[in-house]
Amino acid sequence: MDSQRCGKYTAQNNTERLRLMGQEIERKFLVKGDFKKFATCEFRIKQGYLSSAKGRTVRVRIKGDKGFLTIKGEADESGVNRYEWEREIAVFEAEELLALCEPGLINKKRYLVPAGEFTFEVDEFYGDNEGLIIAEIELKSESDKFPKPDWLGEEVTGDRRYYNSVLIKNPFTTW
Repeated sequence: MDSQRCGKYTAQNNTERLRLMGQEIERKFLVKGDFKKFATCEFRIKQGYLSSAKGRTVRVRIKGDKGFLTIKGEADESGVNRYEWEREIAVFEAEELLALCEPGLINKKRYLVPAGEFTFEVDEFYGDNEGLIIAEIELKSESDKFPKPDWLGEEVTGDRRYYNSVLIKNPFTTW
């Protein structure tokens, strides 16, 4: 994988998020086929939740060599739209905050997979969520049309079982 490309993508993605701060428009799918050969980048993610109350979550994440603090609001009825605020923090701060999180951590590898003008973020989960692979795509509007590669499976947007904050409490391997 090209780590230079990965760094540039994530920096652009964060800049775009800051510009559009406050609104996350995202669709989520299960993965049913081989996507890895199309990935341009991959990195590990470790995350926990300071709060995973219904209606809001406060997440701490270490993504590659960067730390982040994220606050998310309640999703709308479709599960596509919700408030999101995210800031980069020092990795040592993220590590300290992870020690304060609710029980359970999410451990996953993220792959960036281009599809036309979009990029799918495909998460392969480990630990208590082993076997779960989810693809997410962030959109500029709910009406955006995007390619649906052959490896993309059932849409699970809005299905709370697939929220990371729920997977900590009700892991995939217990379903």
